[in-house]
Amino acid sequence: MQLPEKNSLFSAMNRFIGAVNNMDQTVMVPSLLRDVPLQQRDAEHGSYLREAEADMYSYYSHLKSIRNDIEWGVLRKERAEKPAAKPENSETESEEEEGGMDLEQLLQFHLKGLHGVLSELTSRANNLTNRYKQEIGIAGWGQ
Repeated sequence: MQLPEKNSLFSAMNRFIGAVNNMDQTVMVPSLLRDVPLQQRDAEHGSYLREAEADMYSYYSHLKSIRNDIEWGVLRKERAEKPAAKPENSETESEEEEGGMDLEQLLQFHLKGLHGVLSELTSRANNLTNRYKQEIGIAGWGQ
């Protein structure tokens, strides 16, 4: 059995899930994160949360939700929210006939995007864990 490469999407997902699991185990009292602003805001990269939700507790919850989506899939949410719409044959056929999109290139584009997003989310989960340790005064423990 071959091990996945370091830069594979599978490895990126595992690193993100591991970082969120570590965050979840470290943050023993999530309510301490309420109303603590995200200190390391980067206007250049934007934010995944709206300004009103930009405290550490909301971000903590958001990261855990993303982890659950990766582990269990997002289709379960879509099915619960609304019934699946059936695509019309004419639309599907016209998309297939166009054929201008190379599926392999499209897959590579999305894999690169997913890998980049997962790497950034992993970094943010690790930053949140470290900020929590600083807030409660145990920075440097377990390193």
